[in-house]
Amino acid sequence: MDDELSGVVLSDTRERMEKAVGHTRADFAGVRTGRATSSLVEHLRVDVYGAEAELRTIAGLSVPEARMLVISPYDKSTLASIEKAIQASDLGITPSNDGNVIRLGFPPLTEERRKELVKVVRHKAEEGRVAVRNLRRAARHELEGLEHGGDMSSDELERVEKELDKLTQEMVTAIDKLLAHKEQELLEI
Repeated sequence: MDDELSGVVLSDTRERMEKAVGHTRADFAGVRTGRATSSLVEHLRVDVYGAEAELRTIAGLSVPEARMLVISPYDKSTLASIEKAIQASDLGITPSNDGNVIRLGFPPLTEERRKELVKVVRHKAEEGRVAVRNLRRAARHELEGLEHGGDMSSDELERVEKELDKLTQEMVTAIDKLLAHKEQELLEI
């Protein structure tokens, strides 16, 4: 029975840790590099039809060239709202509206801006690592509760905690790999 309970705790923790790593990956995608990519704006909240919607649900996004992103709204009446949302975002890019589509030209990043973005990405990575460690702590408390309740032996607790530490290290390593890749992407000219 204790194998079953610890297995449930471990699988639940793995699932949550994978979500934390996925969240970190999504945060990294939102950090602008020198290239245009739709992931920078697709989750941008736009006020249309009296409600907020994600940009990707109200417009088509395309990248015709490396430093240009084109936003084609499905309804032309939403152009002004989309433009306003882009200007209010922290992208630092002024949209160009021709009445049919919005173009975002991505200027090359300066050395100073690249270093700032590396700091931002490192901070996001640390937030991801902290989230993974917090999940480990929560799982440990749950496992210790099972031991105190008599549902798990102390030997089993020790074995499962080693598995938990191994899982935590695996997830932290995944975040570190994502960080290394994003830093390299940011620093390449």
